[in-house]
Amino acid sequence: MKIIGNLILAAVVLLVISFFAAPGVAFFALRGAADSGDVAELDRLVDYGAMRKALGPQLTGRVETLTPPPSILEDPIGAVQRQFQRGPVAEGPRADAYLTPAALGALTRGEGRSAALRSEAGNAGAEPPRGGPWPRPVYWGMDRARMAVTGDSGGETVFTFARTGFFSWHLVHVSLPEERLPMVGQSGRKGG
Repeated sequence: MKIIGNLILAAVVLLVISFFAAPGVAFFALRGAADSGDVAELDRLVDYGAMRKALGPQLTGRVETLTPPPSILEDPIGAVQRQFQRGPVAEGPRADAYLTPAALGALTRGEGRSAALRSEAGNAGAEPPRGGPWPRPVYWGMDRARMAVTGDSGGETVFTFARTGFFSWHLVHVSLPEERLPMVGQSGRKGG
C-alpha cells in the first residue's frame, strides 16, 4: 500500500512540475523548430494572426492602434474623420519579416529588431547559430506566461505564450526592444 501511495505522490509531483515547466519547453521547442526550419512545428507553436496584430503597432510606432477607436455613438465627428484619413505607411520591416523561421530563431536568441534581417534572401543560405541565451520568466499565470531574453546589445525581447491545452502553449506576442537612438552632439565632437 505504501508503494502505491509513493507512486501516486511521484506522479502528482511530476504532473505539477510538467505543468509549470510547459512554457519553457514551448520556448525551446520554438527555438529548435525555427533553427531547423520546421514550418509544420512552427505552425503548431505560433499564432501568426495574433503575432501580426501585436507586431504592427511596434513597427509603425503608432500606439493608438493598440486601442480600438471610439464608436460612432461615442464620437460621431471623430468616426467620420477617421473614414477620410489615411494612416502613415509603415517604414522598415513589416511584421511578416519577423515571422520566418530564421527571424523567429534570431528573436529567441535576443537579436530583437535586427532579427528581421535574417529573413532577407541573402541570409537564406547561412547556417543559423545554435544555442543562445536562456530565457528568464518575467510572468507566469494560469493562462499566460512571459519569457524574456536579453540580447548582446542589452535590449530585452519578451515572448508571451498563451495556454491552448493543459500542457500546450502558443506564442501570441513578442515585445521587441526599444530602438536606441544615438545621442547627437554628445560624443565625438571636435572643437570647442
